[in-house]
Amino acid sequence: MPDLSHLWQRFLLASTLVFGLALGVGATVFAYSNTASVNLGWSVFHLNRVPLWTVALVPIALILVVGTLFHWFNSLHHFTEHMRHRRRVHDLEVELASMRKHLDELLQMPGQSAETAVEPAPAPTEAVAAAPSNGEAKTEPEPVAATPESDGAGEPKSAVPSEA
Repeated sequence: MPDLSHLWQRFLLASTLVFGLALGVGATVFAYSNTASVNLGWSVFHLNRVPLWTVALVPIALILVVGTLFHWFNSLHHFTEHMRHRRRVHDLEVELASMRKHLDELLQMPGQSAETAVEPAPAPTEAVAAAPSNGEAKTEPEPVAATPESDGAGEPKSAVPSEA
């Protein structure tokens, strides 16, 4: 079943346009048909020789303008709420991704007991030779640094004789 909400919205907009045009034509015919002047008075406020069509059409026009402004501001409120909700959803998605990352880290950790703890492998004591660069093959072994010799007494012999 196709989604008809888009077509329904277009129909409503087209209907509103036709209604507005019909209202404008009716207001124009009413204004040209009622050209007589009237006097308006409210308490101390008096207007003399006001065309009759303004008595009917100005309040309708004011109501339409105020209603339009109300709907614009209402739409702006809904848009603002939508953007706030969207930002909150984004923040929650970021928080959820962070929580999942931390949960994965926790689940991959070994147990906390001493029996199941895994000792790290000892680091190799031999120095790893650097790979030759540019395809040059090294045939000579690198010289090994001389270590101080010991005389068996626990003291290393120095290469330079001491003055005793």
